[in-house]
Amino acid sequence: MPVSDFMEEHFRHFNARELLAAAAAWANFVGSGDKIVVALAGALSTGEIGRSLGPLIRAGKVHAVSCTAANLEEDIFRLVGGKEYVDIPSYRDLSVEDEESLRNQGLSRITDTCLPAEVVAGVEAVLLAYWKEAAQAGRAHFPYEYFYRFLRELRGRDPDLSMGASWVAAAEEMQIPIFSPGFEDSTTGNMFAASVMTGQVGSHSVVRSGTEQFEHLVQWYVGESESSEMGFFQIGGGIAGDFAICAVPCIVQDLGQEDCKLWSYFAQISDSTTSYGSYSGAVPNEKITWFKLAKGCQKFMIDSDASIVAPLVFQYVLERGRA
Repeated sequence: MPVSDFMEEHFRHFNARELLAAAAAWANFVGSGDKIVVALAGALSTGEIGRSLGPLIRAGKVHAVSCTAANLEEDIFRLVGGKEYVDIPSYRDLSVEDEESLRNQGLSRITDTCLPAEVVAGVEAVLLAYWKEAAQAGRAHFPYEYFYRFLRELRGRDPDLSMGASWVAAAEEMQIPIFSPGFEDSTTGNMFAASVMTGQVGSHSVVRSGTEQFEHLVQWYVGESESSEMGFFQIGGGIAGDFAICAVPCIVQDLGQEDCKLWSYFAQISDSTTSYGSYSGAVPNEKITWFKLAKGCQKFMIDSDASIVAPLVFQYVLERGRA
């Protein structure tokens, strides 16, 4: 039985019903030729979300991604070094001595799996060469553009390498933009800052700034919204979500383009509690007050674990979203 059929048969109430409604609305939205931005927070790439998000991107049902820089780099770490990761299903039982032992083995733990230092070092060596080259030539690129180059060269060296589980590879194939605000809050961002401080890279400017990324996002939104309605699927909260969704209030309030279309589809997966005052727990209607969502926007709030339910949404849209 297709996943979409199973969901329609069994997901009838509560969070399951909300999940199904959000997925069906997304499928109809892109089926009408409209555009969707997906925002990725948390450690989704570590959890191999590319296995379900990648096919959706390749099917043309995602048109841009906003993510933490950690999610951007982690997808690449997984692609090139996934076989070197060490899984620890019993992570809840680890002592501080166990954690120290993992650290001394060059393993950084992310819940139930560990990222090996040698995988990070291998990617860093390639990126460092790119950064040096850009500094010498006086050029600057967005973080995702450096990773896109990495992927193109990786394919050239190993044309048989499977990239099916990588959502960044899918995005590169489809040539959609990836906005990753807060690049400095990532492993490769830390490495880049260190390379400038040690003099290996001549300038911080070779990685384009967060405000430059925001300008790029605004220009992309203005161009795409001329012929399409715009939708937003947010997983978690924080900078990945708020950075991208704020393109609209900037256009309307700061640039004075009051005829700009507001987001007309919005869905969020969150396990945050509204009463805590967190962005990830804010109900969709709150965003109307910020010029983010239109009054008639389709709005969905799925209170659940994204690592479980996001792949279900993606698969439903893949099966039911018309080309």
